[in-house]
Order: sequence, then structure tokens, then C-alpha cells
Amino acid sequence: MSDTWLILGASSAVARAFAREAASHGAALLLAGRDMEDLEHQAADLAIRHGVSAQPMRFEARDLASHAGFIAECRQEAEKNGAGRGLLNVFLAFGVMPEQAEADADPAVAAGMVEANFTGAASVLGALGPVLEAQRGGTVVALGSVAGDRGRKRNFLYGATKAALLVYLQGYAARLSGAGVRVLCIKAGPVDTGMTWALPKLPFMASPRQFAAAAWRRAGTGGGSAYLPVVWWPVMTIIRLLPTPVFNKLNI
Repeated sequence: MSDTWLILGASSAVARAFAREAASHGAALLLAGRDMEDLEHQAADLAIRHGVSAQPMRFEARDLASHAGFIAECRQEAEKNGAGRGLLNVFLAFGVMPEQAEADADPAVAAGMVEANFTGAASVLGALGPVLEAQRGGTVVALGSVAGDRGRKRNFLYGATKAALLVYLQGYAARLSGAGVRVLCIKAGPVDTGMTWALPKLPFMASPRQFAAAAWRRAGTGGGSAYLPVVWWPVMTIIRLLPTPVFNKLNI
């Protein structure tokens, strides 16, 4: 019997690292995204290195009409991997983060970010819900962001999409709690990836490998929400408690 992890947005650096972590623990993998050539190479590498089943799958977060059929296909693959007994789990890692100025200047950029970061996530998780309920278990791990804790002038629309995702996941967890499904929202601080290349390299900025290992460990302890790296918990506690006049003067 083998559990299956569906990795949504599998071409991202963090998702790649999480896929390697899951494979190292013997999990079968469904690598979902748009770049099929990359996913095929990644699947072949994981299968050889770890001796697990790894299947590339085409997925488009913004193509909401395709999500029900996509999840049905994932369920079939998971049943094959687990001989009808393994659980389907999900690691949701897709998202976009254009500059706030771009979103301010172009409504299409703003709408695209909302659709990719929140609407697409809610849609695919909604399609997944009945599968998780039917299998009476499983784990959902979704990447949120510390940006969702308080709207900052530099990226408040991105932060709003992550705040919305957190609230969605809280209700999703409540809905699925009776079926024994664990839902975890990771409030991620900056990770050293292409998305953060323009940011200063903070002393506590995690590598994708470190982040994935910590996410895997935390997923094994239950649902809820968690800051990773954990140093962001005191940092964001201070930021949330700052008086509004003081906070608005900060260039963050």
C-alpha cells in the first residue's frame, strides 16, 4: 500500500523539494502543472532515485472548468498506486506574485493574480473535497504566506489573496474534520527561490530543501496553520500588533 501525494504547481522550487521529500518516504507522486516536458523529466528522475511511481499530469489553475475531470483522473491514479487502499494527499504550491505597481496599473494583472492564487486554489480544492471525504482521511498542505497577515504597501494584493486562502482553508478544514482529513496552511516566509531573487537574502531565509523538510515534518503532526521558518511567528506577531499610524509609515 502506498499513499499518493498530488503536487500542484510541481515545477516550482519548493514543490520540487517537497516532491523529493515525499518520494524519500516512499510516497507515489502525481506531478501537476503546465510544463509537461519539465514534469516528465522530474518524474523520471524521482522514479529512478527513489523507486516510486511518479506521474506527470497537465494542470492549469485558471482553467476552472477542467478541475473536476482533473481530480477524477488523480483519484484513479492514486487508487492504482495504493491498490485501492492508499490515500490521496495534496501539496498546493502554485501562485504568482507580480509587483504591486503592475497590478495597480493593469486590472488584468490584478485579476490574474486573484484567479491564480485564490480562485484556482478554491476551485481545485473544492473538486478534491468529495474525494477526501470518501477516502476518510488524507492530508492537504497549502502554501500561504506571511504576507497574508497584514496588508503591506509593497504587496497588499498578493497578501490579500493569501489571507483569503487562509480563511478558505480554515472553513475547508472544518468541513472535512469529520472525515479525518488534516488541512494545513503554511504561512511561508521568503524562501530562496526565483520568486524572491530581488529580495535581500535574510539570515533566516530558508532553502527550498530546508523548507520542504520542515513542511513534511509539520504535516505529520496535524492541521491548522504554521509559520515556516518558525522565526516568522514572533516577527509577524509584532507586525500585526503595530498601531496603524506607525505601520503605515513603514516602507515594507
